[in-house]
Amino acid sequence: MNILRSIFQFDNKSIMFLFTLICVACLQPAADNPVSGKTSTGAINYNWAAIADSSTFSLNTRFWNGLKYYNNASPSDNQFGYWPQAHALDVLVDAYQRTNSTVYINYMNDWMVGVKIKNGNIFLNYYYDDMQWIALAMLRTYGVTQDNKWLNESIAIWNDVITGWNTNQGGGIAWNKGQLGYKNTPANAPACILSARLYKQTNDSKYLTWAQQIYDWQKATLVNASTGLVYDGINRNGDGKIDNDPGWSFAYNQGTFIGAALELYTITNNINYLNDAIKTADNFIFDPNLSPGGTMRNGDAGDGGLFNGIGVRYLTLLIQNTGISSGKRDSYVNYLKKNAENLWSKGTNKTNVNFGTNWSVIPGTTGYLSTNLSGCMLMEAMALLKSKGLIK
Repeated sequence: MNILRSIFQFDNKSIMFLFTLICVACLQPAADNPVSGKTSTGAINYNWAAIADSSTFSLNTRFWNGLKYYNNASPSDNQFGYWPQAHALDVLVDAYQRTNSTVYINYMNDWMVGVKIKNGNIFLNYYYDDMQWIALAMLRTYGVTQDNKWLNESIAIWNDVITGWNTNQGGGIAWNKGQLGYKNTPANAPACILSARLYKQTNDSKYLTWAQQIYDWQKATLVNASTGLVYDGINRNGDGKIDNDPGWSFAYNQGTFIGAALELYTITNNINYLNDAIKTADNFIFDPNLSPGGTMRNGDAGDGGLFNGIGVRYLTLLIQNTGISSGKRDSYVNYLKKNAENLWSKGTNKTNVNFGTNWSVIPGTTGYLSTNLSGCMLMEAMALLKSKGLIK
């Protein structure tokens, strides 16, 4: 990577950023680095914090637009995707929590300006699910900054999102504002998470009431009671049918239902919620359609490239919950560890730290925001779990 070019491109950033840039750049050249030697059994000992640094550095140097949002592709295509911006903000929060570097706060504040302008000077959107991702990322940002602008915007989005609830299909929030009869997991499980987290922040009971109502509809309508598999949606084609084809099983649906169950468990201490999360997680890691051969199914260069990263995020939260058994925790950790080692050793172009759609194949130099975000989320998750002693 051309370090001088990167420095001049970001000369408006802080000295701390330059220090971070130089340190992280040192990780780039060696094809199989950063690693920190081998264990006594000969296995590679991965330095997950260094890998996360390298991954996030690449995201911010390759995809960040001078207009303060993330491009959809690198080399730059100057194209703006609304909902991927949420997950880029999430990665900034991950990196800040790991490093405590104010450079990430600078990016967050710039993000709020640039994304809002690019979206028409407002954060509201046609798609209810897309707004929820933005609001969730904002709420996490509020959690690390305590800057009320993030909380206020998150609440404003929630107020719009909740208007998507209607009685079609027995309840649930619609996918978008022009298709009110189509209900799906992406518009409901994240809404439950958002409502539950707003309850935790504000102690306003309306948020908890909505979280439980949305959850009950989601579980009754779009979750297989026997296996825990979370379906994508119902009535997509106006026929009242559930999308239960194996090709319509996605990691982000499993992840967000796990996250919804966890949020309600932490609020209510009702073990049924935790059991729901565990059942879905067990199916997720062993389902041959979701995890063929024990690794996550390939994504694509568009929206589908983000699905695995979202699954990773919420499985990581389940791992950290003290209510699960050590055996369950170990199985989930080993699953993520296998995926991360596979991605870093087989699926990463280390000339520019580029993650592709297939985590077992080295991609070319062209990068896509969605797939790189998933890779960053996985590497940040590994660094977090390592720091907590959950990865041996």
